[in-house]
Amino acid sequence: MKIATWNVNSLTARLAHVQNWLAANPVDVLCLQELKLTDDKFPAAELKAAGYEAVAFGQKTYNGVAILSRTPVRDVVRNVPGSADEQARVIAATVDSPHGDIRVVNGYFVNGQAPGSEKFTYKMGWLTALHDWLREEMKAHPRLVLLGDFNIVPEDRDSFDPVGLKDTIHHTVEERHHFGALVGLGLHDAFRLFEQPEKSYSWWDYRMLGYQKNRGLRIDHILVSQPLKDAVKSCVIDRVPRKWEKPSDHAPVIAEL
Repeated sequence: MKIATWNVNSLTARLAHVQNWLAANPVDVLCLQELKLTDDKFPAAELKAAGYEAVAFGQKTYNGVAILSRTPVRDVVRNVPGSADEQARVIAATVDSPHGDIRVVNGYFVNGQAPGSEKFTYKMGWLTALHDWLREEMKAHPRLVLLGDFNIVPEDRDSFDPVGLKDTIHHTVEERHHFGALVGLGLHDAFRLFEQPEKSYSWWDYRMLGYQKNRGLRIDHILVSQPLKDAVKSCVIDRVPRKWEKPSDHAPVIAEL
């Protein structure tokens, strides 16, 4: 079973990219972020033609998340339950696998703008609410995968310039503390379960030849719960779509269970 995450930075602009990528990489589950469209504009028919059932939580212009699955999805939850946040950032669903149910939680984490800003304070509160909900969610669903665009660089090796970017957004002690708190729930960074090439990133700025110079960040993650850890056989970043014409600034990340 293969599960992937991809921030497409507008599904309207990148639908053909998603279709082409799925044709070449027929994963079982694909989680998308930054749809940037309302639910009535979601291309469910096109994705069904590609072999995927889809559930979405959209929003005009900003945010938006979706889960695409080759098997039926159920028990769908949109947003962090109990949270007053109105942004379309989280969607969760249960999917079938050959070895039992898996709870998939897809998140487009808050960017945060800059330390000390109102948006950074919002990010801290949002991360706390997510953590508290996931703690309960994992009790009900021990076989759980949390994946998406976390907008957090977990370690210095996940940044092209950890010294120059120290304490800037994505790199702060506070953000890394929250990432560690998620891991503390019993989750494991699937990418770091394996030896990986140095300077492995999932996002590159469109500006200043970011991709060409590999000035990137690893901010797209797949975390698996303890009961799934030993089932993870690989986790890779597919840089190919980042080379396409008018690409997303993010690359897909794929875990094989």
